[in-house]
Amino acid sequence: MSYLRHLVFSSNTSLCWHVSQTRMFSVTKSSRTIMPAWVIDKYGSNEVLRFTRNASFPVINYPNEVIVKVLSAGLNPLDVSMRDGYGAAALSMKRDPLHIKQLGSEFPLILGRDVSGVIMECGLDVKHFRERDEVWAAIPPWKQGSLAEFVVLSANEVSHKPKSLSHTEAAGVPYVATTAWSALVNTGGLNKDNCAKKRVLILGGSGGVGTFAIQMLKAWGAHVTVTCSHNAERFVRGLGADHVVDYTAGPVEEALSSLEKFDLILDNVGGDTERWGLNLLKPWCGAKFVTLITPFLQNIESLGIADGMMQSAATVGTKTLKHLVKGVHYRWGFFAPSGPALDEIREMVDAGQIRAVVEETFSFSQVPQALKKMENGHARGKTVVQISKGGEDL
Repeated sequence: MSYLRHLVFSSNTSLCWHVSQTRMFSVTKSSRTIMPAWVIDKYGSNEVLRFTRNASFPVINYPNEVIVKVLSAGLNPLDVSMRDGYGAAALSMKRDPLHIKQLGSEFPLILGRDVSGVIMECGLDVKHFRERDEVWAAIPPWKQGSLAEFVVLSANEVSHKPKSLSHTEAAGVPYVATTAWSALVNTGGLNKDNCAKKRVLILGGSGGVGTFAIQMLKAWGAHVTVTCSHNAERFVRGLGADHVVDYTAGPVEEALSSLEKFDLILDNVGGDTERWGLNLLKPWCGAKFVTLITPFLQNIESLGIADGMMQSAATVGTKTLKHLVKGVHYRWGFFAPSGPALDEIREMVDAGQIRAVVEETFSFSQVPQALKKMENGHARGKTVVQISKGGEDL
């Protein structure tokens, strides 16, 4: 990420100079300085959540940024982890790589990684969006989130919202969609042109990423096998899963080892799956095991940034070589915000190939209850918070 500050002049905005460690100036047109938001002032349990009407209004610092009025916000397990402080050291490094700011400068922190809303303002270099455009986006975890009335994002993280979805439905898609896209397309090498008849196994298929991955892979013609509990079997079959293995019925590796081998495995579970999972791949055919459960953040938290990154590189390198000699590929997958990926996903949604799976909706005043539900786990779809009812006041 570039941290070069841009000097921007505009005939319809005032140029304001700020002696600040975070920015030299602001070019945001709005005269507002505060907004309603749910924030945390320290890491901890649900008790650290605080509602305020005096959260700082987001400002455009780069000419490629947009300010979005949030109509709906989607929650993910990551929000619970961030509230608890997991990954704080790595995210702090991303926010402030030169260590200029004081410890705890991320507070008050706004959670929420999914947003669907209306563009309120565009930076001078933004070409593909206009004010009042309806958009959706997955917000990087190092940025302020969507549990607020407004949020600022880079234009390359934003995409026009599918016309066939409401804002409530749309807010349940971007984060899990871009995570699945990153794992399956960027890391796994799959796409709509090479996916036909490929055998894909999704370990943990009833969660947010799994439910999206099932639909995307089926739209591309893959044969999809899913592991989940017996209670979720009908749910994942309804999304298109070809074969379902109930992990509560006995050792899941035994049931899977009796099946034809796979071209790709997407691991949403972790634990001991690596011990037996790579044996389920087709050897010497370019087959890949892509796991989204990695020790990357944990290594940084426990060892520090430099040693943690070195440990992660050593771990993934060792495992890659270990399995490469057996003819299969081992990879780590990560969330990657991407407006272009959401453009592709929008077309699939509007074509009826993918549907939003929203399990429960909460009002803006019920954010603590929504996060508590996320904390309980075993979701069958996304949890969405309705922030505002419309954009007529823009």
